[in-house]
Amino acid sequence: MTNITKINLGQNGPLVSKLGLGCMRMSPVFGSPVRDETESIATIQAALDSGINFLNTGDFYGAGHNELLVGKAIKGRRDDAFISVKFGAIFYNSQMLGLDLRPVAIKNFINYSLVRLGIDTIDLYQPCRIDNSVPMEDVIGTVADLIKEGKVRYLGVSEITADQLRKANEIHPVTALEIGYSLADRQIENDLLPAAKELGIGVVAFANTAEGLLSGDMKAPLEPDAYQNHFTRFQGENLVKNLEKVEVLKQIARDKGITPTQLAIAWVNAQGNHIMPLVSMSRRSRLPENMQAMEIVFTPEEINALNTNFAPGAILGGTYLQR
Repeated sequence: MTNITKINLGQNGPLVSKLGLGCMRMSPVFGSPVRDETESIATIQAALDSGINFLNTGDFYGAGHNELLVGKAIKGRRDDAFISVKFGAIFYNSQMLGLDLRPVAIKNFINYSLVRLGIDTIDLYQPCRIDNSVPMEDVIGTVADLIKEGKVRYLGVSEITADQLRKANEIHPVTALEIGYSLADRQIENDLLPAAKELGIGVVAFANTAEGLLSGDMKAPLEPDAYQNHFTRFQGENLVKNLEKVEVLKQIARDKGITPTQLAIAWVNAQGNHIMPLVSMSRRSRLPENMQAMEIVFTPEEINALNTNFAPGAILGGTYLQR
């Protein structure tokens, strides 16, 4: 099987695998179905066996189910895993109600996470988003206190602006930024990615296939109960036009003898050594294909074709944040 390269997560940061495993879809989130728990645990363990040590979860994924799952998978092999946990989202019946970033809430959240995961220290701890309900100094400062206490090793942030990133980093050094990034979602290239690079902050890039748009399997219209229907890019003529763009990606993939999903992951991987593709998997059968994507190299002509057809704004409709 493919050997996974290791990188430093951010300037002088911890050594982690260049490919990260997103565990969210192993649990019921946003109304998604419950997965085969035995297979999910086996997938995490197979990833660890393959050298993928970065495991991404959130305390609100499946109302704690995801952390319990990860905890079972890493039992007896804590040193093999680098655990990234997001916090702050408040859910009820699979619906996000808002954020709670008060210091007292963060201190409550982390203790539950540590128990569910069965560990003493979380490697990377990050607010899932930042709003104006609580001063940034209080949010980041609380995580900094948890680092001093030994409950957290590194500070991360997720889904924020370049200005917010700079402010957070001034309060306490930020190790990693988790953000959606793909050929279909390139708006962060204007200011957020340059800011992260300038500050020496690693980038954990999720949604590499843009919620399945770039997988090559999507057809219009979507099933009525598909969660993607909440995003404007998957609605009406937007989806029809976007799938026409995806045909270009599919042709390039065919010419290279790879899958569209592999191409999408490989493009993100090619954007720099400071960027980690974070790929969601819940089945062991997905591992080889996604790991092989990390070895794909593009010619200048291929990169030009991809960048031309998927220039920022080429995909119609809202992003994962704007919906």
